[in-house]
Amino acid sequence: MHTLICGSIAYDTIMVFEDRFKRHILPDKIHVLNVAFLVPEMRREFGGCAANIAYNLKMLEGKPLIMATVGDDFQPYTYRLEKLGLAQTHIRRIQDTFTAQAFITTDLDDNQITAFHPGAMNFSHQNSVKDAIDVSLGIIAPDGRDGMLTHAREFHEAGIPFIFDPGQGMPMFSGNELTDFIDMADYIAVNDYEAQLLQSVTGYKLSELATRVKALIETKGAEGSVIHAQGKQFQIPAVRPQKVVDPTGCGDAYRAGLLYGIAQDMDWQTTGQLASLMGTLKIAHRGGQNHQYQRDEIGQRYFEAFGCRIL
Repeated sequence: MHTLICGSIAYDTIMVFEDRFKRHILPDKIHVLNVAFLVPEMRREFGGCAANIAYNLKMLEGKPLIMATVGDDFQPYTYRLEKLGLAQTHIRRIQDTFTAQAFITTDLDDNQITAFHPGAMNFSHQNSVKDAIDVSLGIIAPDGRDGMLTHAREFHEAGIPFIFDPGQGMPMFSGNELTDFIDMADYIAVNDYEAQLLQSVTGYKLSELATRVKALIETKGAEGSVIHAQGKQFQIPAVRPQKVVDPTGCGDAYRAGLLYGIAQDMDWQTTGQLASLMGTLKIAHRGGQNHQYQRDEIGQRYFEAFGCRIL
């Protein structure tokens, strides 16, 4: 059975400004801001939450299916997915649009100025969960607003358990809409900032939200993560990385570990530890899809971190 991953596919263009923004943005002139930054270093990465999650799940030899909308400029990504062996059955091209893309400029203090163009992502509601077959598990990652609402309803009506992962899409929804998502979902995955925002917008404490789902997962970066499930709190330690290069996509890698553990009916401690390891393996590489590991390598790293074998 497959895991259906509903979310974005995007290009990330990352540029490095070899100076500091604060030297060029004058506070008393912010109302007439007109600046240009010379960026000698630039790279283009393959990204988007759905593609990143699928990439990591594929490394675990899971069975991901991507459901996303893309634009006329998708050909380079098509070639990449073919090489990776990731099916494109439910990737819909929207004519006369661009694939979603982020333009990120970073300075020497690691400050960032980002412009995000959603493009074809705004048409994600044109895809339907009903069109996917042999699906036993799903996830709703950040995507077009209408698509997230539609896919949650379709997962729920089909009786397919899914993770609700609102991410940076959370501000698009009201408190009532977020509560509806939670009541349809089986699992919630958020980082610590999103957890605070979710509580603020819905009016429910995290402990209360956890009782409405099978599990609520809160990631806390280098402090590890906590899984609220079965009336308990499972404390998941962060795995020490070989090096810290780029956190981009670490949350998506973590979610791939969650999906694999749930699909394989692993216990929550093991599932969380695998998810933590997947995030750590990613952080040692730039971009969301440049780390490469075989399943047995991941199994060995799990053994080294936790003293037992699961893969």
